[in-house]
Amino acid sequence: MTHRDVVPARGVFHHRDFRFYLLSRLCAVLAVQIESVAIGWQVYERTDSALALGYTGLAQFIPFVGLCLFGGQVADRVDRRAILAVCQTVMLLCSLLLLAFTLGHVSDIRFVYGVLVLFGAARAFHAPAGSALTPHLVPPEHLTRAVAINSTTWQVATIGGPAVGGILYGWAGATGAYAASATLCALSVVWILMLKVRTGRASAEPLSLSTLVAGLGFVRRQRLLLGSITLDLFAVLFGGAVALLPIYARDILHAGPWGLGLLRCAPAAGAAAVAVFLALRPMGGNSGRKMFIAVAIFGAATLVFGMSRSLPLSLLALAVAGAADMISVVVRHTLELMATPDDMRGRVGSVNMMCIGASNELGEFRAGGLAEFAGAVPAVVAGAVGTLAVVAIWAWAFPELRDVDRLESFAKKQPATPAG
Repeated sequence: MTHRDVVPARGVFHHRDFRFYLLSRLCAVLAVQIESVAIGWQVYERTDSALALGYTGLAQFIPFVGLCLFGGQVADRVDRRAILAVCQTVMLLCSLLLLAFTLGHVSDIRFVYGVLVLFGAARAFHAPAGSALTPHLVPPEHLTRAVAINSTTWQVATIGGPAVGGILYGWAGATGAYAASATLCALSVVWILMLKVRTGRASAEPLSLSTLVAGLGFVRRQRLLLGSITLDLFAVLFGGAVALLPIYARDILHAGPWGLGLLRCAPAAGAAAVAVFLALRPMGGNSGRKMFIAVAIFGAATLVFGMSRSLPLSLLALAVAGAADMISVVVRHTLELMATPDDMRGRVGSVNMMCIGASNELGEFRAGGLAEFAGAVPAVVAGAVGTLAVVAIWAWAFPELRDVDRLESFAKKQPATPAG
């Protein structure tokens, strides 16, 4: 690798729109994380039901998956900046509705599920537009760094958000948490509106059923994308334990809302450390093998967390799981952006986000449903074992993914995309 191949991480910040996009993303993710802690504790406090916690994931999953392909279509035909501004405004409305729910002392928890349905619908359009916008904010040679820095920003917010949410909930209740979330959502809208980039219409294909499902067809034909996306889908679907953290915080580890905040931010702390490292130094060779090893470590760390009765050990296990997951995120997202032409990025991004939504929200419902009948600990342990089985099967089924070497070399083989 020559000196010119190595792009300093600080060089990415020279691009004005990328800086504003990061600020908007930081505020938006902080808002969502603070809100998630408040929702989880509030729902479990009012219902004492693991299944009720699972329904919070299902309420987001159904509209997200149902609309995500349409979101990809829109992202390839409408200015992506405008899509983000509208979606973040809807997320602001969701925070205000939850605040009104709390201030009005509404006892019916179905109101929360209704707000989460609206939030899931907004995410279905926000996620593919945000993913497809990144290549327009930096030149192609900065894209790998931008992906890692973008992930770092997400992780920093995911570290700070739950901790702040737990403190706010303990100090000012759900009212304080939802008010802070609404304020951050408003700031996120402001930063997005300050972007100068206009992506315009990336695809000139007429709207049809074939263009709607074109992203699915593209991913199916690209074995690297198919393997990396589905590996994450099933690994997190089985191994995700986020929905059960309120149960662990209150009933197993005997911590309060602050303990829930710590548990929620621990995976992000581990992930942020890895993301910063990857932003400063490329992953190097054998990226595919490192991805499989990382997902296996994610499963093993989740197994340790499931059996732990110690708060420090639980935090360490979750941090290791988050660190391992970040390696998978960077490999998968870089492959997605580099292997996909610009006129398809919205639709391919929607497929990826649809799978992420299935793994996260549907995984929460799986965990909550299993925990309702078998208990929280068996639900987490069984899921972790499932994740390890998925790694073994995918390593055998997708040898080309296992053999991916340097991401930087892979990127150079793809057509260059203008920065916009």
